[in-house]
Amino acid sequence: TAATQPSINWHLKENAREHHTSKFSGDELVVRRGQAFTITFNGTEHPEQNFTFIAETGPKPSKATKTLATFGTSSTASSEGWSAVRQSSSSSSVSISISSPHNAIIGRYRLSVQSTASDSPSTAKLGTFVLLFNPWSSGDDVFLPSKAECEEYVLEEFGIIFAGNKNHISGFGWNFGQFQGDILDICLSIMDRSLYYRQDPVTDVSHRHDPRYLGRVLSAMVNANDDQGVVLGNWSGTYEGGKNPTSWTGSGEILQNWKNSGFKPVRYGQCWVFAAVLTTVLRCLGIPTRTITNFSSAHDADGNLRVDEFYDAEGNHLERGADSIWNFHVWNESWFTRKDLGPSYSGWQILDATPQEESGGIYQCGPASRNAVKEGEVDLEYDCPFVFAEVNADCMYWNYDSATGKKTLILSKSTEIGASISTKAVGRDDRVDVTRDYKYEEGSTKEREIFKKARKKLGLEDKFDPTAPTQEEIEQKPDISGKFKVAGSLEVGKDLNLLLVLANLQSHAKTVHVKMTAWSTLYTRRPVREIWKDSMSVTLSPKEEKQFPIKIKYNEYQQQLTTDKTIQVTAICHVEDGVQVLVQRNIALDNPAIEVQVLGEAKVNKEVDVEVVFTNPIDTEVMDCVLQVEGSDLLTGILELRIPPLKASEKSSTRFKLTPSEAGPKHLLVNFSCDKFADIKTFKMVNVTH
Repeated sequence: TAATQPSINWHLKENAREHHTSKFSGDELVVRRGQAFTITFNGTEHPEQNFTFIAETGPKPSKATKTLATFGTSSTASSEGWSAVRQSSSSSSVSISISSPHNAIIGRYRLSVQSTASDSPSTAKLGTFVLLFNPWSSGDDVFLPSKAECEEYVLEEFGIIFAGNKNHISGFGWNFGQFQGDILDICLSIMDRSLYYRQDPVTDVSHRHDPRYLGRVLSAMVNANDDQGVVLGNWSGTYEGGKNPTSWTGSGEILQNWKNSGFKPVRYGQCWVFAAVLTTVLRCLGIPTRTITNFSSAHDADGNLRVDEFYDAEGNHLERGADSIWNFHVWNESWFTRKDLGPSYSGWQILDATPQEESGGIYQCGPASRNAVKEGEVDLEYDCPFVFAEVNADCMYWNYDSATGKKTLILSKSTEIGASISTKAVGRDDRVDVTRDYKYEEGSTKEREIFKKARKKLGLEDKFDPTAPTQEEIEQKPDISGKFKVAGSLEVGKDLNLLLVLANLQSHAKTVHVKMTAWSTLYTRRPVREIWKDSMSVTLSPKEEKQFPIKIKYNEYQQQLTTDKTIQVTAICHVEDGVQVLVQRNIALDNPAIEVQVLGEAKVNKEVDVEVVFTNPIDTEVMDCVLQVEGSDLLTGILELRIPPLKASEKSSTRFKLTPSEAGPKHLLVNFSCDKFADIKTFKMVNVTH
């Protein structure tokens, strides 16, 4: 006989408070594994009877794959499997505390109850709930002992992503928004659209207890390669048919667009977009995650722990070979144990959703243990050699003659790659340097030992070794040294003033023929358009140092500049009767400033005015001005405001209203664009009170 359908109280508020899930906005119960939650249901004729509960997940639930659990009421919670403990009962209702195991599969469960009172037992569906990882629980693989770190790496919806280059680090805000709207549902559907799930749904779901497995699968799903994943990468410098990667300010819009388009990849992303979206998904599922920026990041395509850059005689940076050095690259670290490798490799694990190289035939990367990378244990799973190279590879700069195909080594550097590795501080809007967690001090004996150990493990000892080069690769001692110095500000809209400093290291005079170029580049240092070139011949007296001023006017570079606002200046110095010397510098320009003011006190459910002020810093009119604003718990979705054109030096002030929905420190993200300046970003902390 069918039982009367029981009505159920999920105690959403109380359970959410206990389980650190109060920020989720839906009306479905969301709880964390390895911890009890309470439900009350009525409509049962005999509340004092015993019940059997059935919790199931995935397409074909079974006990063998741990996707099905049946458990009766008992007097104490089980430390092993699922259990139900009767809390109280009245004549019409009964309260039950349900516990899941520490290693339960995460995802959406269907819960039903069987009553055994009458002769014929009947089953009634109670509804669904979502089970997540539990970093607050010591039995969980993702257990993070520090409460403040749990707050930051799981519950914080605002982040700062560092960019620029190692001489000039800048940061911009990002709205992860992992608790907004239906982001949780979208994250669950990402798992169900992976190649792994499509090939074998039963096995895939049975692995979803393991953060190591899910981290790897999701690193593949966040990029569109192989699997129609979330974001399509584009590093061409032209972004027709989509949004410029620099224009996004949060993950919510990207994940919503992916779902609303019927799961078509969102155009376009670059490394920080992939890393930010992966942060949102993993934080949403309860895996502590942060973004990491590596400056002067090597992309070692051929796995020899060395990257080669080629220049022609004019000083143009050539696109030859698959290796490259990016001004910066952003990836993720997630926190969990590595039972497969042993306790010393637990803790922060590197995941990278940017499609750079295939791993196991798919564009996925990690998890690579950060400790394994630091110790040069490049044979440990997953993808350690690639990550090791990103922070440690040696750099070789070559002169390439396209007519003869001959290449000559100009210089090699072993301390160039992997600088100022950065992440946001816990509980503060500051940068923290984590370079020491990735490698021993650059240039130290220990660091070179680890590098040799890694080469040995990769079977590279017999191949090219920078410390013992073959005949044609021997570095000649240069007669002169050179560097570019910045004189004045580095701001879009202003002239760029540099000094080329050349010094004669010899005790006799030297004549030098200098060929100089400046190219606009992407942040990956890919040359896009030539801005300027010049040449000169100079004679340097013995031991003399000379400075040569270089000015690149705004109107010379304005048309050529990419939205990454990066310029590479190169000087190739051909020394008479000596070896050539390469001088280069990558310059990241800053946008002009934009100011945000909150006018009055921000209170929950009360309107408050915000003013954004921008002054046109150049002597021509700027047009097509658009202001984009977003911020979790401050406004829903994205506010877009069109602003009239601004004459030279004109100031614009734009006002809009916010109605905060939750108290606490919240972040407002502002992005201003016009025809002359792309994506001027800033953020403002807003303290919302009740």
